[in-house]
Amino acid sequence: MQKIFWDEPYKKTLITRVSEVNFDRILLEETIAFSFSGGQESDEATIHGLPIIDSEKVGNLIYYRLSAAHGLAVGDEVIMEINWERRYRLMRLHFAAELILELVKRKLNLKKIGAHIAEAKARIDFVYDKNISHLFEELLVQYNEIIKQDLSIITGISDIEKQRRFWEIEGFSKVSCGGTHVRSTGEVGYVILKRVNIGSGKERIEIRLKDS
Repeated sequence: MQKIFWDEPYKKTLITRVSEVNFDRILLEETIAFSFSGGQESDEATIHGLPIIDSEKVGNLIYYRLSAAHGLAVGDEVIMEINWERRYRLMRLHFAAELILELVKRKLNLKKIGAHIAEAKARIDFVYDKNISHLFEELLVQYNEIIKQDLSIITGISDIEKQRRFWEIEGFSKVSCGGTHVRSTGEVGYVILKRVNIGSGKERIEIRLKDS
């Protein structure tokens, strides 16, 4: 299966063919619909006008679940369409969270214990026994400067067989990541940070886009 969402993350529609049908589970030859991974939520998408109910990663393949009455067969040509507005927000919030994480690690090298990127906000959870908001002013100064510079976001493959990928910007080493990305830091935009205490010795940073 060719995962076009990696090399062409701005592609909104795709004409492809069904390569496998197992009741309500469909496998396509290519796909533009990202499936939940690394904390980034799945895209909302349709296959031939039918909403994708769920998706499942099996090895390097992505199976999509449709209504049981989908009527599709192996070899059928289909059109896949994604909810672009949702995808674009996920891409921006995804990189915003990744950049905040890298800046936190540069400052304190805290252990990350969780992350989630949704359409409205992203979050990163850390092991930390202090109020993490004391970092916010410095983090935002550094973050905003990188956004202002509008640096190119380079993505690529670090392991072809295992389909492991990375992103990289000027001033940072390659960061392992298999999500979808915008082209530049300027496109990500500015953010608002919020601290949430999630338990003893645990801190959460919530990230929202300023233009929300």
